[in-house]
Amino acid sequence: MNNYEYLLSDISILKGVGVSLAKKFRRKNINTIFDLILSIPSKYIDRSIETKIKDLHIGKIQTVTIVVEKYNFPRVRNLPNKVICSDNTGKLDCIFFNSFEGYIKKILPLNKVVTISGKIGFFRGKYQITNPTHVSTDENKIKKIHSNYSLTEGISDNIFNKVINEALIKLPKMSEWLSKDILNKFENISWNEAITNLHKPKQTDIEKKYINRLIFDEILSTFLINSKIRINFKKKNKFPKKINSKLVNFVENKIGFTLTIDQNKAIKEINNDLSSKQRMFRLLQGDVGSGKTIVSLISSQNVIFNNYQVAFMAPTEILAKQHFNLFNNIFGKFSSAQLLTGKTDYKERNEILKKLQNNKINIVFGTHALFQKKIKFKKLGLIIIDEQHKFGVNQRKKLSEKGDANCDVLVMSATPIPRTMMMTLYGDMDITLIKSKPKNRKEIKTYTKDVNKINDVIKFVKKEINLGNQIFWVCPLIEESKKIDHQSAVIRFNNLKKIFSSNVGLLHGSIDKDEKDLILKNFLKNKIKILVSTTVIEVGIDFPNATCIIIEDANKFGLSQLHQLRGRVGRGIKQSSCILIYKSSLSENARKRLKILKSSNDGFLIAEEDLKLRGYGDLLGFQQSGQKIFKLADPIINADMFLLAEKEIKNIERNNLNLTKYKSLLKLYDRADIINELI
Repeated sequence: MNNYEYLLSDISILKGVGVSLAKKFRRKNINTIFDLILSIPSKYIDRSIETKIKDLHIGKIQTVTIVVEKYNFPRVRNLPNKVICSDNTGKLDCIFFNSFEGYIKKILPLNKVVTISGKIGFFRGKYQITNPTHVSTDENKIKKIHSNYSLTEGISDNIFNKVINEALIKLPKMSEWLSKDILNKFENISWNEAITNLHKPKQTDIEKKYINRLIFDEILSTFLINSKIRINFKKKNKFPKKINSKLVNFVENKIGFTLTIDQNKAIKEINNDLSSKQRMFRLLQGDVGSGKTIVSLISSQNVIFNNYQVAFMAPTEILAKQHFNLFNNIFGKFSSAQLLTGKTDYKERNEILKKLQNNKINIVFGTHALFQKKIKFKKLGLIIIDEQHKFGVNQRKKLSEKGDANCDVLVMSATPIPRTMMMTLYGDMDITLIKSKPKNRKEIKTYTKDVNKINDVIKFVKKEINLGNQIFWVCPLIEESKKIDHQSAVIRFNNLKKIFSSNVGLLHGSIDKDEKDLILKNFLKNKIKILVSTTVIEVGIDFPNATCIIIEDANKFGLSQLHQLRGRVGRGIKQSSCILIYKSSLSENARKRLKILKSSNDGFLIAEEDLKLRGYGDLLGFQQSGQKIFKLADPIINADMFLLAEKEIKNIERNNLNLTKYKSLLKLYDRADIINELI
């Protein structure tokens, strides 16, 4: 058995862990021995110093060695059992509630010397310890530093410690995977030393160097896999694609404004990839409204000029159609484009599939259904994924295998995230950022309004409608909840309908797809003036005539989500606004969030602040499961180690180092599903 195989074994192989106890550990997401030993103690209690009874301090956890003198087991139900103990300086009572006499006699045998540790109480002139858990005739078992863990029902600290001890007894000696330079930065502490010292410390003030060693291992393992996927993707040589240098000028003339410096930089980086012998696997990340779509369409046309096909995937049918229409408006005379969605009828669908196989369609727009096995391309040269929902590493790896060696991949994201998170989530891809907005876009003005002044908001809405503008009105819930006092979308819709009659539409997750598409189309055609919605309108659809978004209970949203919602307006040339409605009793954090949003339209700055306020596990909660990527590492607290790991990865790539020495590390951090293919 390899060293890592023992650590990845089920926790039930440990002595004392039966089916019932294993089930309780699984509730804490502890399934393997490695999961167990990475459950770092929440605190340490020093029970090593012995105190005489006369010197005990009430309310403190202290250790005392006593002689068991007498049992007092009352016959009256509900009265506690008492064991009278003493040392040469005084008396101490051990009080037991709901403990059997046999158990008490076993741990506190009469006339024996026993070491006991617990919280000291005082009752009727005598010291006492209630329900002691740390008791032994062997003082060495008690007089040491004890680790306390975050527990679940049915697992006591004693049980947790016993199981940890069992795991540590057979802890294998792991071969060192860190380079000498990196190891030196962590004072040459081995993996085994770090684990042992965290669970069995020699002092309560546990040194950071032990936990830091493990945090770095966790970060490095993630970065290594990302790096290997990126390198493997580019291994096979492709035919370089020629770039049409006149394309940008042509597009600028068509759309009527000049591209930003960031857009031109992005086009240059993508063109370099397209014209190289290595496949492109790039993330194009930009703030809402930064002009990513134009960049991707220019890239598409460059690929089409080389007689290759393009597959452009959008998260929704309406967004796919919007991209399709924009492409046709710009390049319709030169290229054959088709829209393929769930609504495409059977006959037309079959015709499109035939044309794709015969290379008679240059670019096809659709949803994720584009990548079904039965949809085949004659000469696929570029895959574009415009996705608000993020693919994980495994999903992107499968995506990268679509098409042959000549097929490049471009993924777009409208969610700005901090650099340390970017390295973690997208380290398997090259990254291009677009931060600046097109010059014709005006900054969205953001206001806050107390819910008690809702009539002022209604007056503002009336004024906007009279000017021919449209409004988004966002509410957190579909219907009333007794537990959460949020204004629901349904109730707000009914209230607004009384004022604005048929000018109001309602959109939420429970509405079926066809009805949802119809509502969005009617809003796009200006048949609906006010669209009351839950957060389903986050996905990046352009409604140029929508100039105002009102967000109720804004304090309940994260900063990044509020910024994404705000980005639904300000897509045209008109001045747009965002009104954040809140209730009077705001927490300090909520006030900070609203203040930051009012003061900035920079999505990357907002993402950094959001990460600081909410913690990284919750940052992307509105678009992902919210599950933490790391057990120990934190992209804000450990930012320096993320940068160190990035530097080490570049060194490994530069020297083309073999990953075999890292196999145990990679296996341990749950990468077994893809690592075998990569080493």
